[in-house]
Amino acid sequence: MSTKMENLSTDIVNTGVQNAGPYAGSLNFSIRVRRGLPNFLNSVNLKYVKLGYQYLISHGLYLVIAPFVALIIGAPIGKLIIWNDFNFHYNLSTAILSLGLVYLFLYFYIDLLLPRSTYLIDFACYRPTKELKVSKEEFIDMARKSGNFNEKTLSFQEKALKLSGIGDETCLPKTLFQPGFEKSIKQSREEAEMVVFGAVDDLLEATKINPEDISILIVNCSTLNTTPSLSAMVINHYKLKQKVQSFNLGGMGCAAGTVAIDLAQDMLNVYPGSYALVVSTEIVSHSWYTGKDVDMLLPNCFLRMGAAAMLLSNRRLDRWKAKYQLKQVVRTHKGMDNKSFKSIYLKEDEEGKLGISVSKDVLEVGGHAVKANITILGPLVLPFAEQIQFFTTLLLNKNSSTRPYIPNFKQAFDHFCILATSKKVLDEFEKNLELTKEYMEASRKTLERFGNTSSSSVWYELAYLEANKRMKRGDKVWQITFGSGIKCSSAVWKALKNVERPKKSPWYDDQENSN
Repeated sequence: MSTKMENLSTDIVNTGVQNAGPYAGSLNFSIRVRRGLPNFLNSVNLKYVKLGYQYLISHGLYLVIAPFVALIIGAPIGKLIIWNDFNFHYNLSTAILSLGLVYLFLYFYIDLLLPRSTYLIDFACYRPTKELKVSKEEFIDMARKSGNFNEKTLSFQEKALKLSGIGDETCLPKTLFQPGFEKSIKQSREEAEMVVFGAVDDLLEATKINPEDISILIVNCSTLNTTPSLSAMVINHYKLKQKVQSFNLGGMGCAAGTVAIDLAQDMLNVYPGSYALVVSTEIVSHSWYTGKDVDMLLPNCFLRMGAAAMLLSNRRLDRWKAKYQLKQVVRTHKGMDNKSFKSIYLKEDEEGKLGISVSKDVLEVGGHAVKANITILGPLVLPFAEQIQFFTTLLLNKNSSTRPYIPNFKQAFDHFCILATSKKVLDEFEKNLELTKEYMEASRKTLERFGNTSSSSVWYELAYLEANKRMKRGDKVWQITFGSGIKCSSAVWKALKNVERPKKSPWYDDQENSN
């Protein structure tokens, strides 16, 4: 018998009043046991803690170099300020030469040795029109009338929607509910153009940047991969320059948005002084499933229309107009494990219908990916005192069954943007990281209003914080995403100023946006 403990969650279900027997007239309850997310910090793997400190030490190399640079620069300056020995006619040339050397040293150190920071100039999220809104009741009603689903699959979707945390204003293409609906590249392209161009148009309007100034383009979409690519579609529509460095990320799931940000940062380091446009989306009409396999019906219930566009730069002068600075990106991947690899899987069912299969193990394996990710992230973001307490407790209780000290991530971050996957997942995050309702507000409101927009979800959450004037100068926000693979990625942003309420936002109604 296996001694491995499974992490299970229990629900008490009221099954009604008993009609017969010795307990007639009494309320009847049953206990339902489900797999849940593993406790993120109940068993911490030391190799991930070690990896986090390796990241910290590698980034601290520049601090070690700094004193030597200061010594080199200080030597000629010190000679200049010895006024007793100062001879104007003799030392003028020396002064000019010394200042020139100081300038060269500063240029070499700042421009060539110090890594350039990555700035988020601004971002925009697509706001679907009100004609695309589909309430939960309308969803089931239209699905029934379409004839594409039997009663069993309709019942499953209805139950999933009730427990999803999704509200009645999320958006879907109504063509999905046409009788005999079948996927087509034409329809998927039209949806892609609608959401992608909608987000990019709003971004260009907000930043006033000329599309020809964009040197790097990264588009991510998991299921729709066309020829020409979606990135080529953007290049063609906005007439980007011929030398643009273009990338199209496919099949990477809900975590792809953070992967795209990481790639943009790397590309900006290769091409310093450039602008990078990142577009994150998922095309619902291409992931829609009309078969009978219940494991493949969950994406129907959660995924909704959405897209986000972000403009990044590593120009030093852009710090003064940028909203945020990228502080850390940490990525972990569990694809070497077969259970993780197949937990979210695009496949054909027995009838040959294509859809995304979501395994019952997805919460368990996803939790392990998240745990690895935040264990690496901890040393990079937690206050020193918090790290000492966590690390000391970890070493002392290494062979103990007692619960280790849980770091307080609320001391590291002012805001949390957790991928709005489902109510169940958000509940587990709230419990495991001991977060308050206020910290979870942006994620829960996004899930309710927009549903799971996949890789763009965390940007709708950041837009929520901005619309409610929550982002103040110096605030740090943690975006955490997870998706097929299984992979988990974290991005940490620091607000460079008090972010004013934007003129246009997906959280405003049409009248507010028009004003």
